[in-house]
Amino acid sequence: MAVAHQQLNGTAANNILARFRKLFPERKFPRAEDLNRVTDKQLRACGFSFAKIASIRDIAAKTLDGVVPASRQMAKLPDDEIIGRLTEVRGVGRWTAEMLLIFQLGRSDVLPAADFGVRNGFRHAYKRRALPSVKGLLAFGERWRPHRTTAAWYLWCAADAVRKKK
Repeated sequence: MAVAHQQLNGTAANNILARFRKLFPERKFPRAEDLNRVTDKQLRACGFSFAKIASIRDIAAKTLDGVVPASRQMAKLPDDEIIGRLTEVRGVGRWTAEMLLIFQLGRSDVLPAADFGVRNGFRHAYKRRALPSVKGLLAFGERWRPHRTTAAWYLWCAADAVRKKK
């Protein structure tokens, strides 16, 4: 669940998700209709902020309404349509949709150009003084098409390598 990872480090987000999944022991991950059985208080106890609870509730409602497609349907849709549908959900922006495309759908041509780690990795890998603009990185990234997800992975690794050096 990409919403849990928004603006949090991976360890904190994974801990929140582990507590969340325990609310639904009969499932690997809850369905939209399952969320009606839990209270906001239970979700807060997992570690979700009020804003993220509102997002989770909106995801569930828009899933039931058909705006957010089911996993099998989503796998058949083009990236731009998925991003368009997901960004209709409260608290879900392009970055969140791109993380879903990469980490859950395994899409091979996604460049999350607004991601700080990707931009910082580019800065280090290409020995630039400043972070590239989102627009500039997208333009540069065209040369990596259709493997921009792989490029993003390398850029994240470049950013991590510099961070670990310090």
